[in-house]
Amino acid sequence: MILYPAIDLKDGVCVRLMHGRFDQVTRYDDDPVARLTAFAEAGAEWVHIVDLDGAEAGRAVQHDTLSRLARTGRVRIQSGGGVRTQDDVSRLRDAGVARVVVGSLAVTAPDTVRGWLEDLGPEALTLALDVRVTDDGIVPALKGWTEAAPLDLWAVLDLYPEGVFRHLLVTDIGRDGALTGPNIDLLAQIVWRRPDLKVQASGGVAETSDLTAARDAGCDGAIIGRALYEGRFSVEQALEAVR
Repeated sequence: MILYPAIDLKDGVCVRLMHGRFDQVTRYDDDPVARLTAFAEAGAEWVHIVDLDGAEAGRAVQHDTLSRLARTGRVRIQSGGGVRTQDDVSRLRDAGVARVVVGSLAVTAPDTVRGWLEDLGPEALTLALDVRVTDDGIVPALKGWTEAAPLDLWAVLDLYPEGVFRHLLVTDIGRDGALTGPNIDLLAQIVWRRPDLKVQASGGVAETSDLTAARDAGCDGAIIGRALYEGRFSVEQALEAVR
């Protein structure tokens, strides 16, 4: 299981949001390079970096910072935030990002995203779906989680038949940043319905048992954010838990 310590960038520093809300920001580090280096020295092989400024602006903007992080050569980087165009993807790849995260566009412009996957291959992109779980179903949320997609999660995944893509990041937005544990039932259901995908758990990880539960549910990876920043466990302890 791959662990992805998270670095959320806003105004060039590391922060975390509660439920993705820009009015609920906790600032942690002024130097993202130091944070990335610490993750690498602890044994992480990947980091997950979110360009929050890009997500807010609707276009990727943190190329210089990402390039500086990638040039350390310490870890592989998965990153997104505001990816809307082929140019956004190309510039992130040129900056050294190993896998570009595509969010809302995977729902609203599947033909475009399938074209990118065809051109770049399934290892170049991670499709990220932020979902809201209700009594009426599991529905992706769009535009900063302010709008519901016209399709449910399963219909969106059906837009990408087996073999089209490989990496899927799923965030239950009701748990994001809340340290309430990931939605294991949802993750297990996705793994069961789409065994061709490598699923990354995101949202709510609070303790190492959450990581082992996600692994046992069939997840290939997990994003870890606030729990690391608040010292609930270390990267070393997380890696040991999933070995």
